[in-house]
Amino acid sequence: MTQMMHQSDQLIQATVSDELLYTPSIDSHPTVAVRDGIVTLTGDVASVPERITAERAAGRVWGVKAVIDQMVVRSAGASGASDADLARSATAMLDLTVDVPTNAVQVEVRDRTITLTGVVTWHFQRQAAARALSHSRGINGVTNKLTLNENANVSIVKDGVEAAIRRNTPLDASAITVDVHGHTVRLGGCVRSSAERRQADRIAWAAAGVTGVQNDLIIAS
Repeated sequence: MTQMMHQSDQLIQATVSDELLYTPSIDSHPTVAVRDGIVTLTGDVASVPERITAERAAGRVWGVKAVIDQMVVRSAGASGASDADLARSATAMLDLTVDVPTNAVQVEVRDRTITLTGVVTWHFQRQAAARALSHSRGINGVTNKLTLNENANVSIVKDGVEAAIRRNTPLDASAITVDVHGHTVRLGGCVRSSAERRQADRIAWAAAGVTGVQNDLIIAS
Protein backbone atom coordinates (compact mmCIF):
# COMPACT_ATOMS: atom_id res chain seq x y z
CA MET A 1 0.00 0.00 0.00
CA THR A 2 2.82 2.40 0.92
CA GLN A 3 4.60 1.65 -2.34
CA MET A 4 1.41 2.25 -4.35
CA MET A 5 0.83 5.54 -2.52
CA HIS A 6 4.41 6.58 -3.21
CA GLN A 7 3.98 5.81 -6.90
CA SER A 8 0.74 7.79 -6.96
CA ASP A 9 2.47 10.77 -5.33
CA GLN A 10 5.24 10.56 -7.94
CA LEU A 11 2.65 10.64 -10.72
CA ILE A 12 0.88 13.64 -9.18
CA GLN A 13 4.21 15.44 -8.77
CA ALA A 14 5.06 14.90 -12.44
CA THR A 15 1.58 15.94 -13.57
CA VAL A 16 1.55 19.11 -11.46
CA SER A 17 5.00 20.03 -12.78
CA ASP A 18 3.71 19.57 -16.33
CA GLU A 19 0.67 21.73 -15.59
CA LEU A 20 2.84 24.52 -14.19
CA LEU A 21 5.04 24.41 -17.29
CA TYR A 22 1.97 24.37 -19.56
CA THR A 23 0.40 27.46 -17.97
CA PRO A 24 1.73 30.48 -19.93
CA SER A 25 1.37 33.04 -17.14
CA ILE A 26 3.75 31.09 -14.89
CA ASP A 27 7.31 32.08 -15.82
CA SER A 28 8.94 30.83 -12.63
CA HIS A 29 9.59 27.21 -11.73
CA PRO A 30 8.19 26.42 -8.26
CA THR A 31 9.41 23.23 -6.62
CA VAL A 32 6.68 20.59 -6.33
CA ALA A 33 6.55 18.09 -3.47
CA VAL A 34 3.70 15.63 -2.91
CA ARG A 35 2.81 13.51 0.09
CA ASP A 36 -0.43 11.54 0.35
CA GLY A 37 -1.94 13.63 -2.45
CA ILE A 38 -1.12 16.94 -0.76
CA VAL A 39 1.00 19.24 -2.92
CA THR A 40 3.48 21.71 -1.45
CA LEU A 41 4.79 24.48 -3.70
CA THR A 42 8.01 26.25 -2.72
CA GLY A 43 10.41 28.65 -4.38
CA ASP A 44 10.41 32.20 -5.71
CA VAL A 45 7.84 33.68 -8.09
CA ALA A 46 7.88 37.07 -9.80
CA SER A 47 4.52 38.43 -8.65
CA VAL A 48 1.41 37.84 -6.55
CA PRO A 49 -0.74 36.94 -9.61
CA GLU A 50 1.84 34.34 -10.64
CA ARG A 51 1.76 32.88 -7.15
CA ILE A 52 -2.05 32.66 -7.22
CA THR A 53 -2.03 31.13 -10.72
CA ALA A 54 0.51 28.49 -9.69
CA GLU A 55 -1.56 27.47 -6.68
CA ARG A 56 -4.72 27.20 -8.79
CA ALA A 57 -2.93 25.28 -11.54
CA ALA A 58 -1.70 22.70 -9.03
CA GLY A 59 -5.14 22.45 -7.45
CA ARG A 60 -6.91 21.54 -10.68
CA VAL A 61 -4.74 18.49 -11.34
CA TRP A 62 -6.58 15.21 -10.88
CA GLY A 63 -5.63 13.42 -7.64
CA VAL A 64 -4.54 16.55 -5.75
CA LYS A 65 -6.27 16.71 -2.36
CA ALA A 66 -4.89 20.07 -1.22
CA VAL A 67 -2.22 22.62 -2.07
CA ILE A 68 0.11 24.18 0.48
CA ASP A 69 1.51 27.48 -0.78
CA GLN A 70 5.00 28.21 0.54
CA MET A 71 6.08 30.31 -2.44
CA VAL A 72 7.65 33.74 -1.99
CA VAL A 73 7.40 36.79 -4.25
CA ARG A 74 11.03 37.43 -5.02
CA SER A 75 10.95 41.03 -6.24
CA ALA A 76 8.92 44.04 -5.19
CA GLY A 77 9.25 45.36 -8.73
CA ALA A 78 8.32 49.00 -8.04
CA SER A 79 11.54 50.87 -7.55
CA GLY A 80 11.27 53.73 -5.08
CA ALA A 81 7.65 53.09 -4.05
CA SER A 82 7.21 53.33 -0.28
CA ASP A 83 4.52 51.65 1.77
CA ALA A 84 2.70 54.99 1.89
CA ASP A 85 2.86 55.27 -1.91
CA LEU A 86 1.50 51.75 -2.29
CA ALA A 87 -1.31 52.47 0.19
CA ARG A 88 -2.40 55.56 -1.72
CA SER A 89 -2.30 53.67 -4.99
CA ALA A 90 -4.28 50.77 -3.53
CA THR A 91 -6.94 53.09 -2.12
CA ALA A 92 -7.32 54.82 -5.47
CA MET A 93 -7.61 51.48 -7.24
CA LEU A 94 -10.37 50.31 -4.88
CA ASP A 95 -12.26 53.56 -5.55
CA LEU A 96 -12.26 52.60 -9.24
CA THR A 97 -13.37 49.00 -8.68
CA VAL A 98 -17.10 48.86 -9.35
CA ASP A 99 -17.84 45.69 -7.35
CA VAL A 100 -16.24 47.02 -4.15
CA PRO A 101 -18.56 49.23 -2.03
CA THR A 102 -17.37 52.82 -1.71
CA ASN A 103 -15.53 53.62 1.54
CA ALA A 104 -16.13 50.11 2.91
CA VAL A 105 -12.53 48.90 2.72
CA GLN A 106 -9.54 50.22 4.65
CA VAL A 107 -6.00 49.67 3.37
CA GLU A 108 -2.82 49.24 5.40
CA VAL A 109 0.58 48.51 3.85
CA ARG A 110 3.55 47.22 5.78
CA ASP A 111 6.72 45.82 4.20
CA ARG A 112 4.93 45.94 0.84
CA THR A 113 2.16 43.61 2.04
CA ILE A 114 -1.37 45.01 1.76
CA THR A 115 -3.87 44.27 4.53
CA LEU A 116 -7.56 44.87 3.89
CA THR A 117 -10.02 45.48 6.73
CA GLY A 118 -13.64 46.58 6.89
CA VAL A 119 -17.10 45.13 6.36
CA VAL A 120 -18.83 44.26 3.08
CA THR A 121 -22.13 42.53 2.31
CA TRP A 122 -21.12 39.79 -0.12
CA HIS A 123 -18.24 37.35 -0.41
CA PHE A 124 -17.73 38.34 -4.07
CA GLN A 125 -17.07 41.92 -2.90
CA ARG A 126 -14.40 40.66 -0.52
CA GLN A 127 -12.83 38.67 -3.33
CA ALA A 128 -13.06 41.60 -5.75
CA ALA A 129 -11.12 43.88 -3.41
CA ALA A 130 -8.25 41.41 -3.04
CA ARG A 131 -8.24 40.58 -6.74
CA ALA A 132 -8.09 44.25 -7.76
CA LEU A 133 -4.99 44.81 -5.65
CA SER A 134 -3.19 41.53 -6.26
CA HIS A 135 -2.07 42.85 -9.66
CA SER A 136 -0.51 45.98 -8.16
CA ARG A 137 3.14 46.38 -9.09
CA GLY A 138 5.52 46.37 -6.16
CA ILE A 139 3.58 44.36 -3.58
CA ASN A 140 4.56 41.11 -1.89
CA GLY A 141 1.05 39.96 -1.03
CA VAL A 142 -2.51 40.80 -0.02
CA THR A 143 -3.93 39.79 3.37
CA ASN A 144 -7.71 39.85 3.20
CA LYS A 145 -9.27 40.49 6.63
CA LEU A 146 -12.56 41.84 5.29
CA THR A 147 -15.59 40.52 7.16
CA LEU A 148 -19.16 40.06 5.99
CA ASN A 149 -22.13 41.91 7.40
CA GLU A 150 -24.37 39.44 9.24
CA ASN A 151 -27.86 40.59 8.28
CA ALA A 152 -30.35 39.34 10.85
CA ASN A 153 -33.18 39.81 8.35
CA VAL A 154 -31.67 37.39 5.81
CA SER A 155 -31.90 33.64 6.40
CA ILE A 156 -29.89 31.15 4.38
CA VAL A 157 -32.14 28.86 2.34
CA LYS A 158 -30.71 25.34 2.56
CA ASP A 159 -32.84 24.15 -0.38
CA GLY A 160 -31.40 26.98 -2.47
CA VAL A 161 -27.80 25.91 -1.80
CA GLU A 162 -28.65 22.28 -2.56
CA ALA A 163 -30.38 23.28 -5.80
CA ALA A 164 -27.36 25.36 -6.85
CA ILE A 165 -25.08 22.35 -6.29
CA ARG A 166 -27.39 20.18 -8.41
CA ARG A 167 -27.24 22.73 -11.23
CA ASN A 168 -23.45 22.64 -11.38
CA THR A 169 -21.50 20.04 -13.26
CA PRO A 170 -19.47 17.97 -12.68
CA LEU A 171 -20.56 17.96 -9.03
CA ASP A 172 -22.38 14.85 -7.80
CA ALA A 173 -25.05 16.46 -5.63
CA SER A 174 -26.06 13.09 -4.16
CA ALA A 175 -22.62 12.80 -2.52
CA ILE A 176 -22.72 16.27 -0.91
CA THR A 177 -24.61 17.22 2.23
CA VAL A 178 -25.57 20.78 3.19
CA ASP A 179 -26.25 21.96 6.74
CA VAL A 180 -27.02 25.50 7.84
CA HIS A 181 -26.22 26.88 11.29
CA GLY A 182 -27.14 30.54 11.60
CA HIS A 183 -25.22 32.28 8.83
CA THR A 184 -22.74 29.45 8.28
CA VAL A 185 -23.04 26.70 5.67
CA ARG A 186 -21.40 23.34 6.34
CA LEU A 187 -20.56 21.09 3.41
CA GLY A 188 -20.04 17.39 4.02
CA GLY A 189 -19.62 14.26 1.95
CA CYS A 190 -17.24 13.40 -0.89
CA VAL A 191 -16.01 14.95 -4.12
CA ARG A 192 -13.62 13.62 -6.74
CA SER A 193 -11.05 16.40 -6.88
CA SER A 194 -9.83 19.56 -5.19
CA ALA A 195 -11.33 21.52 -8.10
CA GLU A 196 -14.79 20.11 -7.27
CA ARG A 197 -14.20 20.94 -3.60
CA ARG A 198 -13.45 24.56 -4.50
CA GLN A 199 -16.47 24.71 -6.80
CA ALA A 200 -18.80 23.55 -4.03
CA ASP A 201 -17.20 26.09 -1.72
CA ARG A 202 -17.85 28.91 -4.21
CA ILE A 203 -21.48 27.87 -4.57
CA ALA A 204 -22.01 27.94 -0.79
CA TRP A 205 -20.41 31.39 -0.49
CA ALA A 206 -22.75 32.72 -3.18
CA ALA A 207 -25.87 32.13 -1.09
CA ALA A 208 -27.51 35.25 0.35
CA GLY A 209 -26.78 35.78 4.03
CA VAL A 210 -23.71 33.55 4.24
CA THR A 211 -20.90 34.86 6.43
CA GLY A 212 -18.98 31.61 6.76
CA VAL A 213 -18.49 28.27 4.99
CA GLN A 214 -17.22 25.16 6.78
CA ASN A 215 -15.97 22.93 3.99
CA ASP A 216 -15.62 19.40 5.32
CA LEU A 217 -15.79 17.76 1.90
CA ILE A 218 -13.41 14.83 1.53
CA ILE A 219 -11.68 14.06 -1.75
CA ALA A 220 -12.32 10.41 -2.58
CA SER A 221 -9.11 8.61 -3.44
